[in-house]
Amino acid sequence: MPPEFPDFRLGSVLATSFTATLTERRGEAVERIPAPHRLVDWLAVSGLAVDSCTTAQLDLARELRESIHTAATAAASQDALPAAAVQVINDRSAQGRAAAILTPEGERRWRLSSASCVEDALSVIAADAISIIAGERDGRLALCASPTCQAAFFDTSQSRTRKWCDMNTCGNRQKKARFNANQRKATRST
Repeated sequence: MPPEFPDFRLGSVLATSFTATLTERRGEAVERIPAPHRLVDWLAVSGLAVDSCTTAQLDLARELRESIHTAATAAASQDALPAAAVQVINDRSAQGRAAAILTPEGERRWRLSSASCVEDALSVIAADAISIIAGERDGRLALCASPTCQAAFFDTSQSRTRKWCDMNTCGNRQKKARFNANQRKATRST
């Protein structure tokens, strides 16, 4: 994939996967939805397919993403939730008309009011964020231990002690840095 369209980081939790469309927030930030068509792509791989997206809808999506990130970070740090972020999440949640449907396989899917209704998709993401931040799901919000990332993620591991938002990126990067530092120490002491 070309560098202007980096791969999506997809997890099992919709709201925190959505916040991962902007990564390395404390380093060299990587925007994974730089254009409306990339939001369409992300929504499709997340089970919320829409036909199109305008620049104004992309702006709404980014505002929601940042509000979820801000509120989830506060919740993970056990700080007060910022009122402005809560307002955006609530507004996006209330503005959609998506419906949960049950598939014949017994899975929940979302039906949007129309194939071009990004607002419906955003309402599903906002509702997922509300569920997580309110503590309604089994797991805990945590912050990535990577100093350049610090993404909020939802830890559903058995021990609830996960340190990285994604072991394949942040975790491996940190382990590699620690290994290289130990190698340098060993080389200097010989």
